[in-house]
Amino acid sequence: MNVVPPTSASLISALAGVLPNGGLLTEEEDLARYSRDWSGDHFGRPLAVARPASVEEMSALMRRCHEERIPVVPQGGLTGLVGAAVAADSGEVVISLERLNRIRSVSPIDFAMVVEAGCVLEDAKRAAEENDCLLPITFGAQGSCRIGGNVATNAGGFNVLRYGMTRDLVLGLEVVLADGRVWNGLKVLRKDNRGYDLKQVFIGSEGTLGIVTAAALKLYPKPTKIETALIGLRSVEDAMALYARARRDCSDLLTAFELILRGGIEITLQARPDFADPLARPYPVYVLVEVSAGGLIDLSAMLLDFLAGANDLVEDGVVASTRAQGERLWLYREIMVERQGRGGRYLRTDVSVPISKLADFVTDALLELERTRPNALAVTYGHVGDGNIHLNVVPPEGMAPEEVEHLFEEAEALIFAVVDRYGGSISAEHGIGRVKQKAFLERIDPVALDLAAGIKDALDPRHILSNGRILAPKSSLDYR
Repeated sequence: MNVVPPTSASLISALAGVLPNGGLLTEEEDLARYSRDWSGDHFGRPLAVARPASVEEMSALMRRCHEERIPVVPQGGLTGLVGAAVAADSGEVVISLERLNRIRSVSPIDFAMVVEAGCVLEDAKRAAEENDCLLPITFGAQGSCRIGGNVATNAGGFNVLRYGMTRDLVLGLEVVLADGRVWNGLKVLRKDNRGYDLKQVFIGSEGTLGIVTAAALKLYPKPTKIETALIGLRSVEDAMALYARARRDCSDLLTAFELILRGGIEITLQARPDFADPLARPYPVYVLVEVSAGGLIDLSAMLLDFLAGANDLVEDGVVASTRAQGERLWLYREIMVERQGRGGRYLRTDVSVPISKLADFVTDALLELERTRPNALAVTYGHVGDGNIHLNVVPPEGMAPEEVEHLFEEAEALIFAVVDRYGGSISAEHGIGRVKQKAFLERIDPVALDLAAGIKDALDPRHILSNGRILAPKSSLDYR
């Protein structure tokens, strides 16, 4: 079958009139804010930006794109960090979800809400709280990321330990397929065993199989009590021993258990002179512990009893006496994440290993980095309760750009090799996108790759949806 490749002008012309006025942006000045992700590291100027405001408009748009073989990439808040949502150099139309942003319903009896994909996570969390409920997806980018992106990347965050990944919170989805058909899988049922659980195919698929337009999400009772502590420890091994006790003593009330090495605390202190060292003296390792509950539980006494019983591990610590103090303790972590790049680029890794191997992994990876790249700054922190570690590498100040690229390639390969030795994952929560595609394809089992390619072919036969993310790119001209 001979198909003539479309030109940029013909692609834009084919989309004209599909969406109402304001639904298609083509002017250079309008495209700029859709061209670069939150990190600033990934850039791609789209051919145009389509902004459907309803599922019907999204359906009509995708039907036309399928007919005309127009390559598209859905885009939420651009906080994914792996280059999945910015346009490819080969030219793509960005489909922004920003106008699909309604909260359709909140039910405090079902403990569920239905939210459109363009809704900002923080707005969805606020709507849940107004109904005395909790939407537990929580991370630093919640003021700009969008629900559709959370679903498409199976987002993690601080509360995975207690509530699970986004996958564990999705009850149902509404998805527009590559050919424009709408799969309405929206439901708030907790038990439904009618055949295949199709929503799981789209969760974590990074926009390669369909475009999520709405999600039904699981809610929980809003906690009425939250207790936070920052603890100083001798080693990561002691942090893991403390975590094991916390899981037993605090049970399912343990909401977060965050690991921060001393270097991360120093980044916060350098960035914020108004912040004092949190404890009486520096410690090699810190953990942020948070427990939450409602009802009649004496949460403060439980946390203090737990810490008192762990005095063989705990060197020092501070327990927040107010919620404001607890939020300030969290700032030591959040400021570290914001400022770790010294104002420039740095290598981000997002890996996981079995929880029981986490301490050994951190030790081995840091030793390897120190041996091969002693001039680089390693910043280590993570979500201990789910085995997810962010081991990032900041280049020395003044390093030439080409040397920085070489440093990043060498450091990432080194870290991933240690991950492989411990049977871990090179992506714990941010996904594959384009940035980690090569490393992903080098490691994937051939049968898994064959199955994944089969799913892609079935749901997106012309390969117009986020082509080249996760799997290797293929031309839409090669498909029916």
